[in-house]
Amino acid sequence: MSDPSAIPYHETPGGSRVIELLADKWTIPVLRSLAQGKKRNGELRRELSGVSQKMLTQTLRNLVEHGLVARMAYPVVPPKVEYSLTHLGASMNEPLSEMCRWTQEHADELRRARSKRRT
Repeated sequence: MSDPSAIPYHETPGGSRVIELLADKWTIPVLRSLAQGKKRNGELRRELSGVSQKMLTQTLRNLVEHGLVARMAYPVVPPKVEYSLTHLGASMNEPLSEMCRWTQEHADELRRARSKRRT
């Protein structure tokens, strides 16, 4: 059997979809925020400065649709809805944590390379 890491991501079942999902600007911040525990919509908006209500709603719906986030609506007035990571969503935080760590380690190099290309 060949090494799975040698298979291009776009040929791996679901690989393109994962890349497309993570490429969304707010997906990773929402997943990282929910890794701290369940949150209501307002809590997420406060934590994710700059996200519009429309984008947060779209991102949460997309993550729920893909099984990464669970949405729990309580039958109370006023309505109460909480979001939390599913087992699948929580399992994604390990590679995301590693990616965030790598980004922090190499931030200066990335910035220098980008500024060289612009000059």
